Amino acid sequence: MVVSAVVTGDTNAAVPAAGRVDPLGDPFLRTRFAVPSRPATFLPRRRLTQHLAEGLRTPLTMVNGSAGAGKTLLVADWTASLDRPVAWLTVEAEKQRPGTFWAYFLQALSASGTELSDRVHCPADPNRVSRKVLSEIAEDLVGRDPAPIVVLDEFDRVSASEVAEQLEFVLQHAGSGLRLILVTRNEPMLSLHRYRAAGTLTEIRDAELALNPEEAAALLELHGLSLPADAVRALVERTRGWAAGVRLCALAALESPDPERYLKEFEADHSTVADFLLAEVLRRQPPATQDLLLRVSVLDRFCPDLVNRLTHRTDAALILAELHRDNAFVEQLGQGWYRLHPLFGEILQTHLRVRHPGLEPDLHRSAAQWMRRRGALPEALAHGAAADDWGFTAAAVVDDLAIGQFFTDLRSDDLNELFSRMGPEATGPATELVRAARDLAHSDLDRGVAHLQHVESWLSAAPEDPAAAQLSWAFLEAVAARLTGSPARAEQAAEAADGIRQEVPPHLLDKHPELSALLLTHLGSTRLWAGRYEDARAALSEAADCPGGILTVLPREESMGHLALLDYLDGWPGRAERQALAAMTETERFSLPQPSGSGIEQLVLAAVAVDRHELGRAQALLDEADELDLDTQDPVKAAGRAIATARLHLARGNARAAMESATPALTTTVASPWADSLERVVTSAVHLAEGRSETAAEVLRHLPDDQPTWAVEAARIQLAAGRTGAAIDLLDSVPAESRSGPAVTVRAALVRAQAAQVAGDTETARRFVAQALLLARRERLRRPFLDAGRWIRPLLATAPLRSLAAEWLVPGPGPVTGNGPGAAGPRPAPIVVQELSERERDVLQRLAQMMSTEEIAVDLYLSVNTVKTHLKSLYRKLAVNRRSEAVHRARDMRLL
Repeated sequence: MVVSAVVTGDTNAAVPAAGRVDPLGDPFLRTRFAVPSRPATFLPRRRLTQHLAEGLRTPLTMVNGSAGAGKTLLVADWTASLDRPVAWLTVEAEKQRPGTFWAYFLQALSASGTELSDRVHCPADPNRVSRKVLSEIAEDLVGRDPAPIVVLDEFDRVSASEVAEQLEFVLQHAGSGLRLILVTRNEPMLSLHRYRAAGTLTEIRDAELALNPEEAAALLELHGLSLPADAVRALVERTRGWAAGVRLCALAALESPDPERYLKEFEADHSTVADFLLAEVLRRQPPATQDLLLRVSVLDRFCPDLVNRLTHRTDAALILAELHRDNAFVEQLGQGWYRLHPLFGEILQTHLRVRHPGLEPDLHRSAAQWMRRRGALPEALAHGAAADDWGFTAAAVVDDLAIGQFFTDLRSDDLNELFSRMGPEATGPATELVRAARDLAHSDLDRGVAHLQHVESWLSAAPEDPAAAQLSWAFLEAVAARLTGSPARAEQAAEAADGIRQEVPPHLLDKHPELSALLLTHLGSTRLWAGRYEDARAALSEAADCPGGILTVLPREESMGHLALLDYLDGWPGRAERQALAAMTETERFSLPQPSGSGIEQLVLAAVAVDRHELGRAQALLDEADELDLDTQDPVKAAGRAIATARLHLARGNARAAMESATPALTTTVASPWADSLERVVTSAVHLAEGRSETAAEVLRHLPDDQPTWAVEAARIQLAAGRTGAAIDLLDSVPAESRSGPAVTVRAALVRAQAAQVAGDTETARRFVAQALLLARRERLRRPFLDAGRWIRPLLATAPLRSLAAEWLVPGPGPVTGNGPGAAGPRPAPIVVQELSERERDVLQRLAQMMSTEEIAVDLYLSVNTVKTHLKSLYRKLAVNRRSEAVHRARDMRLL
């Protein structure tokens, strides 16, 4: 797996391309992979580099020291002497984002020339990383000789304990195939006591990092100072060998007429460093350079062009190069970028507020504008928010066409956190669009729609507003239309978007494919709600085929889930199951956690499980959907939940609970014909179960005649209520050209069979039952026969029909337990959507031998967690939840 960043000019503005972006869709920052360069006054320290070299015998090395101890430059100097590639990654505060951390980890390996196989997948979700991805990384590193060296600089910035746990997992299972160097200011959240006890940890700590007198003398000489040995020893004693303190003393002494006397009298410790830096180091710089340093203190990184912008100068390149050459407090990152030493930067920022009160927001605003012009949106937003310039910050989101990121879960948390600080005083189309996006993303319809109305008024008064703002408004209109169940509004929004899209720069549309994918998904969902199945299928299929990788994976998954629901409503449970599993596989392909996504596919699979009389599995799937915090404000999802839950309650004989489940509390602009039909059918079934056959029949009046699924359900209830003629009339009303699937045709055949049986025409009844069995056998549809009642049992006992029902519906030869169709015999085998991999077959064979997970891991030379990953995939493909079920199902399917 090879991924690389592309940099233009000296701005580090990366060109988005396949494999060149992180999980958030942002270009990888090459400066994070650059080994820091050493200034002219850098002091090589042989005793420490020798210790680092010896540390290659252990998998983990930790260089732990305080700020200014010289950790980073020490490791950088050591790596320069190696004759093997080193992957360098400067860690940033990933905001609890393990997925982003591991994406950068893999990119660092690639940038160093370490090739990884295609089986290693880059994490697609910035907020998490699956154990499968970690297993792939570890397995790919096993046996590497020489082992790749990975340096994680500033590892103290990692605040997510799970990242440390994941690193330990990879380090443990990579064995001798990885050497990890952590450069940190504090103890990392690793089980260091275990490494120490096992002798697999090399440590260099503050005491060893401290300069000894010989090193301090050498460092002073690099600064042009030659002092007697006793003076050097006194300085080392006062500074406790702190490298930054000795360097600061040297810089200050150079300005003194008597450097030796100055160093004798100077008292340096960590508590006086700030005062010392302000009084001595900063003051010795020319006024123009002092001003430059104070202004850039608000930046995490900077290049000459950006510095010129903040200082109104033109010679920043020369000044920065000189500062880096003279001392280590301006660090070079490569590609023309620099940063301040963190300690120095903090002190300068504090002093900036004292010397120039009120200037900091202006500097952030200038930096935000510069970043925005360079396409660095996240940094532009951060500086805009720091400047409290919400008009600019909101406009940056809208003009970049990034409004859809409120709905993709990739950057939504960051955007919500950032704009949570925006007060009501910020007004304008862009701020209202952002407020509408935040509210609609959380299903706050009233507030979201109110903000959209304000935007519409602004756009009507100023039609010359940028196309990006108009397209963002049209997109949010589609979101509101979906949540309010308003097909006309959705169509108008889609039509408006199509017209505006021509005016939007193509590169913005290419940069944000999620906007089009989301818009199509919302349009398709609204059409589905309206019962316009074919129109819905067209929009949803287009959304499911949208490019964009991780940026569009969630709308693709949701569109596929809606397509699965369409298949189910049309009576094709097998096709619905395949589509739903494909949607779940889509999120798995990008290493998103499972369960993941919108949850609509779990609802479809639950409804299919009920049709197959797999009630335990149906309940488990509904519980899984609950874990996803399913948005019941979305009409289609709420109706999908109602279908699955109501059918499950009916199958369990709980009619009242079924009726309650079939009527979700929703307020929509228009009623959905299929959701309304579900409610009527379930309500009718409840009345029938409680002996009110007339009321049951009355409820079924005025059902739409173009919904075959519900027409057949209604016919069954009419027949049970003793209205044979009404039942047959309903069946005859189903359009002949309807493409109803077996779930519909099986039930229709059984209704006709029962009607024939009531009329005394047993031969016709037997023929219709045979037709139903043939149609149901492939799909394993058991529920229609269980719902048929007692009349069908004598027919199923006859020879011709018994052979059609044997093993999957009624017991075959052998001992029989239970009563009724399907009460005994093997569980029905599902259609296998994906072939088992060779490794999954290996695991399956050992399951059949009653081997434990640990035994399988040892036998196959795998980690226990890798075996668990294979088991999880195996269970999903076989549609089971336990080991015994997997073995039983595999034997039924002749996989063993």
